[in-house]
Amino acid sequence: MKAKLLKSLTNRGLINRNMGKLQKKITVKSSTDNLAKVREFTRSNAAKSGFDDDTIGKIILAVDEACTNIVKHAYKYYPNGEITINIDSDKSKFKITITDSGSKFNPNEIEEPNLSEYHRKRKVGGLGMFLMKKLMDEVKYHTLSKDRNQVVLVKYIK
Repeated sequence: MKAKLLKSLTNRGLINRNMGKLQKKITVKSSTDNLAKVREFTRSNAAKSGFDDDTIGKIILAVDEACTNIVKHAYKYYPNGEITINIDSDKSKFKITITDSGSKFNPNEIEEPNLSEYHRKRKVGGLGMFLMKKLMDEVKYHTLSKDRNQVVLVKYIK
């Protein structure tokens, strides 16, 4: 009876009994219509890694921002590009690697926003990198080759 209850709670993401590695992958087309699928994939795997609801929400928002930026800027709304999301989790960290073949991006060209000015001007959008950096413990961007980009988001498991 006890083993059955533990298995049920673990499968629903209410407790984390898997101290080994979690490795999952999903590939979606570069359409905003697929963001709900990406959010659910992220939510499910973050829950399996033992995060609370508040932290899961932060991880989902960071992944959503990264994928939205890829759709808008890397693929310029071209709906047939591919976005691949790999999740690797162990007992110390939850790592999301997002790869695309869209236009290049230099994160060093993005200045830290002045939030007072941003709010005063009632701007919309443009906070994706800022949010990712605030919500996650690590954010790294790599150009893998002339036609491959990668964003790595890490949240430490405490």
